[in-house]
Amino acid sequence: MQPLSHLEPINTSACAGQPEVFLLADAFSEFISASARLEASYATLQQEVTHLSHELADRNSALKASLAENQRVHGALQQIVASMPCGVLVVEGDCSVSMINPEGRRLLDLGSETIDDLVSISVKAGIDLAGFLTRNSSAEDEQEFCRTSGGMKRWLSVHDRRLFSDSYGPEHQQTILILRDVTLHKQAEHERERARKATALSEVATTLAHEIRNPLASLELFAGLIADGGEDAAEWVSHLRAGIRSLGGTVNNVLSFHGVGFPSLVALDLSEALRSSVEFVRPIAQQAGVSLFFTADPIVKVLGNSSALQQVVLNIVCNAIRHTHKGGAVRVSARVDRDKNNYLNNYAVIEFADTGDGIALEHINEIFRPGFSGSGNTSGLGLAVCEQIVRQHEGKIRVVSEVNVGTTFFVEIPAL
Repeated sequence: MQPLSHLEPINTSACAGQPEVFLLADAFSEFISASARLEASYATLQQEVTHLSHELADRNSALKASLAENQRVHGALQQIVASMPCGVLVVEGDCSVSMINPEGRRLLDLGSETIDDLVSISVKAGIDLAGFLTRNSSAEDEQEFCRTSGGMKRWLSVHDRRLFSDSYGPEHQQTILILRDVTLHKQAEHERERARKATALSEVATTLAHEIRNPLASLELFAGLIADGGEDAAEWVSHLRAGIRSLGGTVNNVLSFHGVGFPSLVALDLSEALRSSVEFVRPIAQQAGVSLFFTADPIVKVLGNSSALQQVVLNIVCNAIRHTHKGGAVRVSARVDRDKNNYLNNYAVIEFADTGDGIALEHINEIFRPGFSGSGNTSGLGLAVCEQIVRQHEGKIRVVSEVNVGTTFFVEIPAL
């Protein structure tokens, strides 16, 4: 089709007096004008099509490059995941496993077997991996599982991470499970614990050897004097009994301080438990020439351990006797301080008051520290053990002292 833009409009002046010709000329002129506009629009459209074709080609080229880059990155990520030293499982919302790397197969002993759901993997591996999907949200902490692999125990640490929140719907939820072999770490922990126990046992043996050496020599001397007979045999027997009980207290202190056990607590009459404990330590007071007194309310009920409380009495009273001169006194008393408004604030209060040397102000905050000894002649564990036992009874211990006047210890334990 030839363009019509070269045509000129019809000269209507030559057709004057002929109406039909005039109308036909107008029609042809309008047709030529419309054709010219249509030709211009078509040229513009061709330019737009050409521009869009170039733009589409550029975008197709960029898309192909992007797809190629994505494939390259995807392949690189697959290689990275496949070579990771930890197991990786990608689990869909329907519990199907969309990906598991070689280390994950090794840790779970799956081999080349095709298993595409987490429940079956959990059953085969013997650990509840499927339980991670039933939790409300992804937890930050890891869980450890022990399983048998090749006749040996293997510890696995499993950490989960939810990729999408619940707002996306269950069909879009994905969970990544990260598995790590922590067997060597567990073995190292066990070795450290074994070494710690061996070190603690060595410390116990060393402390006991140091603390028992001198008392044993004295006990051997008393035993020899008793064997020789004589009028003072009864006195030597009293000294022997006191030495044995003091020695037993030293051994119990060392074992209590280095032990990891927790005393079993039962309801007991504190007054009766204290009375028997005071009588147990009385030979030591008699040997030192110190008067020992005991008073208590008729019935003081607490939740406690009588053996542990006896150790508290032995430690504090022996400490008081050691720092009280001959002719002095040690007084042990027990009462209940009751709160009329709240029975939970009822406390049994044990007081240990002596007329000894007192404690220097600079030492008050040090006396409960393990190893601290004012005289330097003891292990420094007695009061530390007392504080530990009182704390195990959910109580507290405090001290008031004045140099050359005396010292009073207050032990407060919740009363029933």
